[in-house]
Amino acid sequence: MSAFSYQAASVPLRLASAGTVVALPVLAVERLDSVAIGGLLTGAALFPAIVVAPLVGTVLDRMRRPRRLLIGAALTTALAFAIAAMLGDVPTGLVALALVIAGLTTPVYMGGMSSFVTSAIAEPRKAYAQDSLSYTMASIAGPAIAALAIALDSARSAMFAMAVLALIGTFGSLGLSMDARPAPEQGVRRTIAAGITHLVRHRPIAVVTISGTLSQVGGGAAGVAAVGLSIERAGDIGAAAWIMTAFAVGGLAGAIAIAVRRWTRRSPAWVMGAGFAATGVLIFAATPDLGILYTIAVIGLAGIFTAPANAAMLLLRDQESPATVKSQVFTIGAGLRSAAAAVGAALAGAVSGLDAGWLIGGIGVVWMLSGLLLVAFPRDQRVPRAERGH
Repeated sequence: MSAFSYQAASVPLRLASAGTVVALPVLAVERLDSVAIGGLLTGAALFPAIVVAPLVGTVLDRMRRPRRLLIGAALTTALAFAIAAMLGDVPTGLVALALVIAGLTTPVYMGGMSSFVTSAIAEPRKAYAQDSLSYTMASIAGPAIAALAIALDSARSAMFAMAVLALIGTFGSLGLSMDARPAPEQGVRRTIAAGITHLVRHRPIAVVTISGTLSQVGGGAAGVAAVGLSIERAGDIGAAAWIMTAFAVGGLAGAIAIAVRRWTRRSPAWVMGAGFAATGVLIFAATPDLGILYTIAVIGLAGIFTAPANAAMLLLRDQESPATVKSQVFTIGAGLRSAAAAVGAALAGAVSGLDAGWLIGGIGVVWMLSGLLLVAFPRDQRVPRAERGH
């Protein structure tokens, strides 16, 4: 039941966040005939989360009733998405403002919530396997729900659907257990400074953060590479959707597998490193043009290893962070990964004139490097259990 309660709160909120990225650009074209405004509104929804991640994490670490902030964030998101759905009938500036406000709350459930998962699911490995499953389901189903709503009716309906999902997440949050951290002994600014210092100077968490961030450069570039591969190997862009779907379905299969049972007794650092490296090797295997079906198959296999690696990354954040800055570590880590994905997409776009095989090969190398970074993970600097808060 504890796993169910966590998924009931986390999945709808993350579905709404992921689906909005698909619905907003189409909505802007549908209502205002403007691709540019769609891009600006999407940015308004996404970028505030990166900026305020340290502050949101600090607030969560200091609150006596952190669930209240989650409920408030969920309600705010639902209202903002409902306002956004009215684009064209309400001032565009109001829609942008609503999305910025929603973006300020995003770190609560896209990072911060993960730092409390062991309040709902006591065993850490199972907890972060469930959290990885939550993220994976949202990344696949959120865009799919938005695309289906657009196809059946309109982008406005899709945005309203995202608002409803956020509202469902609000109700799910009411029954979620989120244990408060120990009472803070210093002010907000010093707490933020302590969190950033921990990220930079505590070698285990620094290695995990750099590796996790670097992997998302490859993840962000994958969509652009898929389009290039589709054009070169299938003659049109239609196969790009199949390539990315295969990767996503592979990720879902991996997430379900680790949520059902534990497959290895290896350390989380080993699992994270091996998972990212295996992802990279299989993506790199798509470099030679052996046909579009081969490309789809190896990319799908690559996706399987992302979920165990991500679950291990989340577990390491938990193990290597003292309770006083735990949420901050999670929110900053999530923000850095989002920023890295945007950078990856931009870099891939800048070199999209290259042969797509070279591009996908480079993405594979990035994933492999992110895995190899875990070789630098030390075994003798673990944060004591008493400081971790469980």
